Amino acid sequence: MTIRESIEQREEQFLSPYAALSSRSRGRQRPEEPCDIRPVYQRDRDRIIHCKSFRRLKQKTQVFLAAEGDHYRTRLTHTLEVSQIARTIAKALRLNEDLVEAIALGHDLGHTPFGHTGEKVLNEVCPLGFAHNEQSVRIVELLEKKGKGLNLTWETRDGILNHQMSSAPATLEGQIVRLCDKIAYINHDIDDAIRGKVLKEEDIPKKYKDVLGYTVRERLNRMIHDIVENSLDKPYVTMTKEVEEAMKDLRRFMYEHVYTNPIAKGEEDKAKNMLHQLYTYYREHLDQLPEEYLELMDRGEQTDRVVCDYIAGMTDHYAINRFVELFVPQAWNI
Repeated sequence: MTIRESIEQREEQFLSPYAALSSRSRGRQRPEEPCDIRPVYQRDRDRIIHCKSFRRLKQKTQVFLAAEGDHYRTRLTHTLEVSQIARTIAKALRLNEDLVEAIALGHDLGHTPFGHTGEKVLNEVCPLGFAHNEQSVRIVELLEKKGKGLNLTWETRDGILNHQMSSAPATLEGQIVRLCDKIAYINHDIDDAIRGKVLKEEDIPKKYKDVLGYTVRERLNRMIHDIVENSLDKPYVTMTKEVEEAMKDLRRFMYEHVYTNPIAKGEEDKAKNMLHQLYTYYREHLDQLPEEYLELMDRGEQTDRVVCDYIAGMTDHYAINRFVELFVPQAWNI
C-alpha cells in the first residue's frame, strides 16, 4: 500500500460521511497517474501555490493600495487568511482540509490589478464581460503552464468558480470557502480601515457588535464558532440566521463607509482610466502582446478575451509601469 492509499484510507475512516473523499474525486480534465504520496487535493493545493498567478497576488490590491503602507492586506494575504479560517472550520467539521485549502488558495487567482475596480473596468470594456471567479477557473484550466493549465480536480474547480455568495458549491468544502471569503474580508477590511483612519471601532453600529462582537478577534471567533456549532454532522454548512443577517448588514455598512469612502478609493478614477487605456491600446496593438497570448489567439481563443487575460494578470505595479511606458513622455537620454 502506498502512502497516498493509506492517507485515503484514513480519510474514509475518520472524516465525516459528508466530506469529499480524495479517493472519490470526479477526477481531472486530463487523466494522470496518481502520486504515490499525495492524494489528489493535496496535489491541487501544491500546483496552485507553485503557479505564477498565485505569486502575483502579493502585488494586487485588496482595498487599500499596497503602496500606501506595508501592513495593509493584499490579495495574497487575504487569500491566506481565507485559507486559515476555512481550514479551522473544515478540521472541526471533519471535512476534507486539503480540498478546502486548495479552493481557498485558488479562489482569487483571477483577480485584476486594483481589486474590484479593475474587475469593473474589464467587465465594462470587454464585450464578452469579465468576472474574477470565472477568470480564476480560466487560469487553472488554460492560462497557467503556457496554455496547458494546472489540470485540477473537478471539486477544486467547482469550489473556485462558486465561491461567491450568489453561487452554490457542490461540496461542503466549497461551502466553507464561500462563507470564509466573506468572514475574512469583512474583518480584515475593518482592521485595515481603522489602520488607515477611515473608520473607528466605535463607528460600527452597536446592533451589529452586540451580535458579532466588539473587536475583530471577537467577531472572527463568533462567526467561526457559529458555523461549526450549526454545521457539525450535517449535510450543509451554515450560520444561524441572527449571525448571518448581522454579517450581511455589517458588509453593507462597509460598502457605505469604507469601500466607497473617498480616502480608501481616492485613486480609483486614475486606476479606472489607466486600465481602460491599457485595454484599448492592446486591443488595437495585438502584436504588442506577449508571445504566449498570441499563441492563445492562434489556437482559436477570442481576441477580446485574450486581451482581458493579459490585463487581468497584471500586478498593480506592472500595470502602472506599462501605462507609463506607453503613455507618459520620457526624458531624452542625451
